[in-house]
Amino acid sequence: MSDGLDVIVVDDEQSVCKVIASIIKKFYVWGDIVTYSDVDEATSYCLNREIGVAIFVVDVFLGGKSGFLFLDSIEERFPSAHKDAVIISGMASDDVVNMCLASDVNYLLEKPVKPYALQLAVRAITGKYLDFAK
Repeated sequence: MSDGLDVIVVDDEQSVCKVIASIIKKFYVWGDIVTYSDVDEATSYCLNREIGVAIFVVDVFLGGKSGFLFLDSIEERFPSAHKDAVIISGMASDDVVNMCLASDVNYLLEKPVKPYALQLAVRAITGKYLDFAK
């Protein structure tokens, strides 16, 4: 575990986790990139971290669970989890958009994820912390 601002990718498809991580590794230098295809393992990892700040890239549907419920489950440890999340969806329906708005999630990307869109979303969240550190 690094002392930086890590990116935690959670998607129930391991292949998607690998693709997302490979995109992020091309530009991200402020921390580690950790991937989980099992939401319960991701939750356990997050709740046991010493540092309660990270960037989350989360699929909206994680098998039988919701990406929003994952963010809710770690919110006590990561108070900014929703604001520091990028939600990924196979189809950004009105319901998904409304769930993002209701959950205070500002970044929603559709699969297949465009690398530049992911980079802009992750860098926007990173920028908030870099500005604060100045």
